[in-house]
Amino acid sequence: MSEHSSEPEVQKGSSNNNLIFAVVVLILVAGVAAFILLKPEDKPVQVVEDIVAEEAPVVEYQEPEPEPAVTEPEPEPVVVDTAPERTPEPVPEVEPLPTLNESDEVVVARMDELLSDQVMSLMVTDDLIRRGVVYVDNIAKGKVALSHAPVERPKESFKVIEGDILTIDPNSYERYTPYVKLFTSLSAAQVIRMYDEYKPLINEAYAEIGYEGDAFTGTLEEAIDVLLDTPEPKGDMPLVRNSVTYQYAYSEWENLPDAQKQLLRMGPENMKKVKAALRNIKAKLEK
Repeated sequence: MSEHSSEPEVQKGSSNNNLIFAVVVLILVAGVAAFILLKPEDKPVQVVEDIVAEEAPVVEYQEPEPEPAVTEPEPEPVVVDTAPERTPEPVPEVEPLPTLNESDEVVVARMDELLSDQVMSLMVTDDLIRRGVVYVDNIAKGKVALSHAPVERPKESFKVIEGDILTIDPNSYERYTPYVKLFTSLSAAQVIRMYDEYKPLINEAYAEIGYEGDAFTGTLEEAIDVLLDTPEPKGDMPLVRNSVTYQYAYSEWENLPDAQKQLLRMGPENMKKVKAALRNIKAKLEK
C-alpha cells in the first residue's frame, strides 16, 4: 500500500511545476508581444497581480490618457507700413521765348527785375540783343562800335588837367562809375543764367551778321580776354592834344586797341572792378 500511495503525490508535484513554467512562459510572451505591437509612446502601464497556483496571471492595460490639445496661437496680422502716396510736384512751365524782333519787351522786363531804375536809365532798350551781339563782336576784334553800344554815352565831358604836361582829370573817371555799377550789379551767375536763357535769340542775332550762331560763346570769351589784357598804368599817363581830341603821349598806350583804351579812360579803380567781374564771368563760362 505504501508503494501505491506515494505515486500520485509525485505526479501531482510534477504537474504543479509544469503549470508554473507555463505561466512564466506566458508572461514572457505577453511582454514581448506588448513591446513589439505597441508604439513607444503608447506603452501600457502593467499591473501584475501575485501569481496563485493553478491560476494565470491577470495583466491589465490602461489606455494612455490623451495629451491635451495644443492650441496654436492665431498669427498676428502683418502690418505693412505703406508710405502715403506723394503727389508729384508740378513742373514749372517754361514760357517760350519771343521772336528776336519782339524780344526787347521781355528782355528789358527781365533786367528790370534785377537792376535798379537808376541803372536801367543808362541802357538803350531798342533792339537790345542785336546791339549787344554786334558790340561784343567788335570788342573781340579790339574795336568799339559806338553806334551799337547797348548803353547811353556819358553826358559829362572829358576833362584834362593842364600844366607842364597834360593829364586826365580824375573827376573824368567818375562819369563812368554808374556804368561800372551797372556792369557789376549782376553776379556772374546771374549774367550766365540770363545768357543761357536768351542764348537761342543771341545765336540768331549772331547768325544775322554772318557767323555760325553757336560760335558766339567763343567770341564772348575772346572779347573778355581783350579787356583783361589791358595794361594797368602805375601813374598818370601824359596826353597830347590832336586838334580837338587828345591822344596818349606814349605810343605804348596810344597803339593799344580802341577797346582797351576805352577801358583805360574809366580810371584805375573802375578798371579793377570791371576786370574782377569779367574774370568771374569767364570762370563761369569755362565751366
